Amino acid sequence: MIAVLKNGTPKEKIESLSHYLTEQGVEVRVWEGKFQTVVGLIGDTSKIDDNALLGMDFVETVKHISEPFKSANRKFHPDDSEIRVGDHVVGGGTFTVIAGPCSVENEAQILEVAKAVKASGASFLRGGAFKPLTSPYDFQGLKADGIELLLEAKKETGLPIVTEIMNANHLPLFEDVDVIQVGARNMQNFELLKELGKTKKPILLKRGLANTLKELLMSAEYIMAGGNENVILCERGIRTFETYTRNTLDLSAVPMLKELSHLPVIVDPSHATGLARLVEPMALAAAAAGADGLMIEVHNDPQKALCDGPQSLTPAQFDQVMKKVNKVRAALQ
Repeated sequence: MIAVLKNGTPKEKIESLSHYLTEQGVEVRVWEGKFQTVVGLIGDTSKIDDNALLGMDFVETVKHISEPFKSANRKFHPDDSEIRVGDHVVGGGTFTVIAGPCSVENEAQILEVAKAVKASGASFLRGGAFKPLTSPYDFQGLKADGIELLLEAKKETGLPIVTEIMNANHLPLFEDVDVIQVGARNMQNFELLKELGKTKKPILLKRGLANTLKELLMSAEYIMAGGNENVILCERGIRTFETYTRNTLDLSAVPMLKELSHLPVIVDPSHATGLARLVEPMALAAAAAGADGLMIEVHNDPQKALCDGPQSLTPAQFDQVMKKVNKVRAALQ
């Protein structure tokens, strides 16, 4: 349920209304835009009398929201959210590129890639320290040592770092990580999402490989319900009957998510296709579809990569993708 207030409503009236609604046993979220203020009610609103609200001279309309996701709903927050990460902003008209290797392998590798992607215009460095792979015999990541190497690369380049968490018990290791990634396999790890909701860290939430957009938004709701509204959604492809690509990239998810939610939406063409040669066309298509950014795997020597080499671009290939993406964005503007 939301109450849209008239433009210019004094703060004291907003505070008085919030206090009144809180006393009715609902959680109140206030969004103040340039032209209107929206008061969102979360919880059992059956005791709230619509007519009583409409009788207040500063209330313009009262609406009931049928979708189960509330905090992530654009009706609660009509403008695009801007997620601040240090000096960087994700969403709100900016275009963010996160690039780096699937997994951190050694110091020389991560430093070389970090310098290369920064030179090509990337805003963030990605790298897996913990790797949730299908086979228990595959490389599982350097874990805490991997995070230390990412922090070294950050110190060297200034790039904020993005890396994946697999277990809430690992949270102390992520204190200096700028953006915590929740991978596709953990999208519905609700206990982990609840713990991330208690932090103020930006969370990059990837869509599960067989999940609907509604389920993705409900997972975002778990984080936001805990008080952390710094959520970035990521479309990374879904599993279909197609076998020529690793997954099927659902680009329709970008405009649909932006219609349903105010949260930023980025696209990962690397995991979606599983093939380096398809990353460029899908990256261009994602930019054209209105994505707020891209997440691309880059490795200095993909043939020797310990993880996901076939889908990783070389630094030179990444540079070419960035130049073409910038042309697409310029054309759209």
